[in-house]
Amino acid sequence: MIAAAPVRNTLSASTLIGNEVRNREGEDLGRIEDFMMDLETGRVAYAVLSFGGFLGVGNKLFAVPWDAFTIDSLHHAFILDVTKERLKEAPGFDKDHWPAMADQRWAGQVHSYYGVPAYWE
Repeated sequence: MIAAAPVRNTLSASTLIGNEVRNREGEDLGRIEDFMMDLETGRVAYAVLSFGGFLGVGNKLFAVPWDAFTIDSLHHAFILDVTKERLKEAPGFDKDHWPAMADQRWAGQVHSYYGVPAYWE
């Protein structure tokens, strides 16, 4: 009897950076640029999504709560259940002006926007 190949449920961050983000309708929402870790718990708090612009110029960044994503391992993509229009209106920032992600008021607003509980609750 041939044993089934083990399912990988851990990957390095470097293999995930640059992966596509799509919504459930299959629309391209951008790429993963980075991950933000909660140092107290050791868990991923946010994936930083880059969206918009042209050829990387003018992209807006979004700190999206990790729990807002599902993973499409077959297509090596992240699925975010928002429309392009909703993402355009999301709280975002540019590469030179990152938000204070430790600010629980900011973080609470971001989690509320994406409809997921705050990761620290």
